[in-house]
Amino acid sequence: MEDLKQRGRKREGRHRDTWDPFQLNPIGAEKEEKRTCFILLQNLVAVIVGVLVLASAVMSKGSLLVLTTLSSPKSLRDPADRQFYTLLLMCVLVTPNLLVFFKSLWKCAFKSYVPPNAKTMGIMCVIESLVAVGTAILVLIVMPQFDILTNLCIPGGTCILSSVLQIVFRLQRDRWMIIYPICSLILVISGYILVAVEYYVRVSSFVPFQEAEGYLYIGIAIFASLLISLNWWENPFRASSNIQEMLNELDGFRDTVYLVTSVLRIGITVAIYFLYYGLSEPGIDWGAFSKAKSAVDIGLVVFFLQAFCSAACHWFGVVACKIHAVKFGFALPVSFCGPATLILGITLFLIQVDNTDHNIITSFPNFTIENPFWAFCSQLANIKDKNSTSVVMVEISNSICQTTLNSPYALWPFSMLALEGVCMWLGLVSCTYYVWKLKVQRIERTSQLFVRRLYESAFIDLSLLLNTKMKVIRSRNKESVNEEVENCVIYLCATMWHETYDEMLKILTSMFRLDRYRGDPKEEHKDCFDFECHIYVDDAFMKEKETGMRLVNSYVEDLIHVVMEVYRVFTNKEPDEVSIIETPYGGRLVFVMPEGNMLYVHLKDKNLIRNKKRWSQIMYMYYLLGWKGYNVKNPMKITRQNNVNRASLVSLDGESYLLPAHDNDSKRRHISDDNTYVMALDGDTDFHPAALILLVDRLRMYDNVGAACGRIHPTGMGPMVWYQKFEYAVGHWLQKTAEHVFGSVLCSPGCFSLFRGSALMDDNVLKRYTTKATRASEYVQYDQGEDRWLCTLLLQQGWRVEYNAASDAYTNSPQEFKEFYNQRRRWGPSTLANTLDLLHSGTETVKRNTSISFIYILYQIFTVSSSILGPASVTLMIAGAFQFVFGVPGTLSIIIAVIPPVVYMIICFVAKSNFQITIAAILSVIYAFLMTASFFSIIGDMVKQGTFITPTGLFLVSGAIMYMVTAILHPQECTLVIYGLMYFICIPSGYLLLTIYSLVNMHIVSWGTRESNKGEDNKKKVGVVCNRDCKLCCWDVKIEVTQETENLMLQQIQQAVNPSAPAAAKPEPTSPTIQDHLNVVNTDKQILDHNKQVTHNKDEHKKNLLNKKDGDTDSQSSVSSKSCEKKMDSSNDDTDDEDDDYIDGYINPGMAKEVVPESDWVIPVKKVFLKKLTYANLKRNLQEQIRYTLRNKNQEDLCEELVLMLTDTLNEELRDKVGPEDILTVGQLEELQDALNEAARRILKTNRMERLERRIKRGIERTLVAPQIERLSEDEEDFWEKLLERYLKPIAEDEAHKKEVTRELKSLRNKAVFLYFIINVLWVVATFFLQAMGSDLLSIKIPKYFPNGTLSDDPMKVEPLSLMFLLSFAVLLIVQFLAMLYHRVYTLIHVVSYRGTEKDYKKKDEEDDDDLILENQTANGLIITSDDL
Repeated sequence: MEDLKQRGRKREGRHRDTWDPFQLNPIGAEKEEKRTCFILLQNLVAVIVGVLVLASAVMSKGSLLVLTTLSSPKSLRDPADRQFYTLLLMCVLVTPNLLVFFKSLWKCAFKSYVPPNAKTMGIMCVIESLVAVGTAILVLIVMPQFDILTNLCIPGGTCILSSVLQIVFRLQRDRWMIIYPICSLILVISGYILVAVEYYVRVSSFVPFQEAEGYLYIGIAIFASLLISLNWWENPFRASSNIQEMLNELDGFRDTVYLVTSVLRIGITVAIYFLYYGLSEPGIDWGAFSKAKSAVDIGLVVFFLQAFCSAACHWFGVVACKIHAVKFGFALPVSFCGPATLILGITLFLIQVDNTDHNIITSFPNFTIENPFWAFCSQLANIKDKNSTSVVMVEISNSICQTTLNSPYALWPFSMLALEGVCMWLGLVSCTYYVWKLKVQRIERTSQLFVRRLYESAFIDLSLLLNTKMKVIRSRNKESVNEEVENCVIYLCATMWHETYDEMLKILTSMFRLDRYRGDPKEEHKDCFDFECHIYVDDAFMKEKETGMRLVNSYVEDLIHVVMEVYRVFTNKEPDEVSIIETPYGGRLVFVMPEGNMLYVHLKDKNLIRNKKRWSQIMYMYYLLGWKGYNVKNPMKITRQNNVNRASLVSLDGESYLLPAHDNDSKRRHISDDNTYVMALDGDTDFHPAALILLVDRLRMYDNVGAACGRIHPTGMGPMVWYQKFEYAVGHWLQKTAEHVFGSVLCSPGCFSLFRGSALMDDNVLKRYTTKATRASEYVQYDQGEDRWLCTLLLQQGWRVEYNAASDAYTNSPQEFKEFYNQRRRWGPSTLANTLDLLHSGTETVKRNTSISFIYILYQIFTVSSSILGPASVTLMIAGAFQFVFGVPGTLSIIIAVIPPVVYMIICFVAKSNFQITIAAILSVIYAFLMTASFFSIIGDMVKQGTFITPTGLFLVSGAIMYMVTAILHPQECTLVIYGLMYFICIPSGYLLLTIYSLVNMHIVSWGTRESNKGEDNKKKVGVVCNRDCKLCCWDVKIEVTQETENLMLQQIQQAVNPSAPAAAKPEPTSPTIQDHLNVVNTDKQILDHNKQVTHNKDEHKKNLLNKKDGDTDSQSSVSSKSCEKKMDSSNDDTDDEDDDYIDGYINPGMAKEVVPESDWVIPVKKVFLKKLTYANLKRNLQEQIRYTLRNKNQEDLCEELVLMLTDTLNEELRDKVGPEDILTVGQLEELQDALNEAARRILKTNRMERLERRIKRGIERTLVAPQIERLSEDEEDFWEKLLERYLKPIAEDEAHKKEVTRELKSLRNKAVFLYFIINVLWVVATFFLQAMGSDLLSIKIPKYFPNGTLSDDPMKVEPLSLMFLLSFAVLLIVQFLAMLYHRVYTLIHVVSYRGTEKDYKKKDEEDDDDLILENQTANGLIITSDDL
């Protein structure tokens, strides 16, 4: 309701100024808000992950302690059982090393193998060997000798080396923080002393099972802990500035190091086990393993629980860090793992004590035992034989009874053991204090969070804390080395080809949403990015038949109206700064978006530059990556005589350089090509800023990712759209996720994909992409699926393409059957051609691309084979439908099913395209009825058979269940499963008829969609008096008389009749178009004379230099320094008059200026933008401009007073002088600006806010500025001319070449159809003969079970080929389903981490910056040295 009222108030405000206050408000234009459900989801996930980390850590630690207790010589188990438990304890140490070995082997074998440096490998092997020795000694030898509580405390000392290195390297952000590692070192040493003292107390107080040799084991435990502490030596060294060269070298071949060291550690662990237990008495009794039957079940359960919980704790810990729940999801649960385990153990012990009756005498003649636990501990030997008590509980209790808790004298010595545990625990926490302050970027790799890939299952909590990277200073004199996210520049490039008004509205709304999300480009953003929007309009011009004028067509007119409409929706005013530029490829419109980001609309003339999407992509890639990248890295040196705006200059050693004029261009100088991104969009794509940022995260996370695509949602209405909704869903849910997980995505669609600049600029990518198709196969691969070909080039060069399921984009899909078939007619052959090209170069691609392995190549071969056999499979499915529905015999049903596709293929060869599509539509409807009947027949057959355990039943039920589960795992898209039935009944149309249509029409290389003639010579004929077409014999005569011709004839007749009479007054022309053009031209010239002018060309400027003094030279600027966005306020009040002219945005009429010649298309375009200078629009624009200027100044009262008073001033100046729709003249604009400035000055002085005067004046100036007519700089114009000549010159093919290409295309078509036909016919014929031979002769008999579990007497008989294909397809689906589950988990992690850092649109306070304002955006925050130039 509040939204309705707010929109109503805005509408009432507009209605006061105009009789047309109504406007479009596209969906999604409102500000994005953090939804409560996502906030709750984030907190819920963080809590769940934290609980899982704590639970898995406690279970891991507890199960290890249980195994050490069961294998202890002091346990109540027999020797055979203890020997088996010791073997499992050794397996616990081996398991994580084995996992690392397999992972490293996979990466070295299928990813990349880097030969290691011998010295570094030797050092690593020595360190890992010492760690393995220490771990094996402590766990296998020492811990079984002690009780469970001592074993819980002793490993805490493994942090001692990390503490020492932190003290030595001074790895603290502040000096006082060195107290943490010092305290840790003191506490650990104190803990070791307390261990020895507490053991002495045990021996002296006659605690049972205490031996003098325990002191030896304490010494060995301390020595082993020191060796284990070497495990995390790398963390402090990485945080310091020491041996960085070696560590960087180690990162290059870390997989190889882990491959070798994991085997080494396994060998050492096994060796120590056999040496100690094999050589010591009584040795290993191999026959005893068969006797330990009672220990097998308990031991295996504890072992698998320990192995699983250790891996789970490590994984959940990583997840907690990635979702920004470091404190409460990682540090807190891991740090309290030890205390939680202790509490759990003591609780179990106390429960066991309470549940046991102990009738032991505690009073003796000399003394009385006051220990309440002594009686319970004394009868444990009897309790062990009772079945009512579990073995684990008894052993835990028995181990605790070996501590001072079982002292017959007093309980106070137990406090020493407790103090020992507290010291060790506090020592660990103080050593890893930095974990609590860990700052994690939105999305980080595991290698950026943890130093080592390996985790220690025996000490999982210590391993996670000590392995967490120290993000601290490298040396005393250096600042923090937190890995901050590097800034990036994103170029949004949308290609348009005959889009409708509503489609244009979507893409413009998305761009303006991003502008609002990013904010002022001069300010920093939490996502560290800047962007520009570029729209490339194909076929933007037309030629008017009547006048021969070159004008923009109706699509461009619609686009201009959409830009203005969306601008009004977001700001409630007209565009402030607009430039119109004539270019060698057509024209360009430049807009400054509300927050200051740039929007460029490039109008392509098909007579000057090549048409279609691929050439538009080449155009913007060369312009943005090639030209802009070169231009910002090589500033243009200029002569002193050129009087360029001084805001664009920097002077060093007497030489001047022209700086890039836009903020992004200047920032680009400090941004590498790796952090320059190109966002490919279609002209109808709708997306939110979050979708773009999620893709940026993927490219930031992995340096080898060359492109990333999002989840594309088709939009529209009708059955064809319903089919595509489920088709897109299945393709993204299963196929794209499988490609992402197992290798790399093969196609990143051009409607919504982010590309890395350095990847596009790589060898054999962009240069190869410019190849002009000359052969038949090139026409299919290059021009019919340009997006897939570009991705193929990236993959072949070693780049990875990824898929982000949370990045949603919406695009219009074909709603008509014909448009859908024509679209897929392009996609199908192109997909097959590019996939075959990738498979053909598979060997080389595997060598270059670490994401693609031979296994992935085999996976793609299988999928391609399945798609090739698709028509035959569908035909056999239809034959099965005939069998189910009509009871037709198997062989006859195959014959009947083959006839329609064969007939349709013949029709496609001989008939026109439209007739082919009509027949396909009719057959699709027939097939849909047949598939519907087949669906219900299968269900009926399962009911009749009494079981669904049949090949067909299992396939249908399992497929339905799998798709339902998949849909549930995509909660925002789960409703799409409703369209699954539509997809099912359309399978024959999509996989049989469409395949035939695509192959047979492969020789047609036209686009097939959006082929419209709208805008071609369809200008309304205005002022035509007579228009007749006359036919005389063989002559066709067109007679047309316009109003101008009639008026001219009347004047000539009058002068012929009366030559002495004065010329008659020229009649008023009736053509509104001509009159409007005249008015616009007059207004334009007046305003143009008072706006800053564009540059002269070189010849004109040299000529002027000969005739004029240096001070009288014309001002010069480039297209990249447009006057509409470079008005400059000087930081001093005593600037000269010339600078004041630039500051005010006007050139003094006395100054020399050049009028840029205007082309025919410029005048009507400029007329549209001049509407902002009407009385009605000026009032609204002024009000909104003032509000926007003071939006962050916390001066609401002053703002409203300014709006009220300036509006009154404007009304006083214009009310009786102009009408609401009249455009103001230059004189009126000057008078109005002076009046408004004076009124603003008085108000600000009254409120003592003079510091805001310049800001308000700039706002008034922007309101009154007119659209600029500009010219490209000579350098850029030269660039475009050379680019057009080299790569983008319109293709003019002669008829002979066209015929040759058509012949080659038909020949290629025939070969492809023949190959498809032969393969599918062989499959169908094989199935036919198997049916003809009978099921008894060649069939596989499968037992048939009823739902109640009983076995049927009649087994099921399945053909070998059908079973093989069915099983292969089922395996493929299962593999894709597992990949989807994996991908879902990491998508959830990414989404939760993004929602935690999502921008909030709350207003923020800004420090006033009016004391020093540089409107030239390059000067803000830019420091230029001689090295830069």
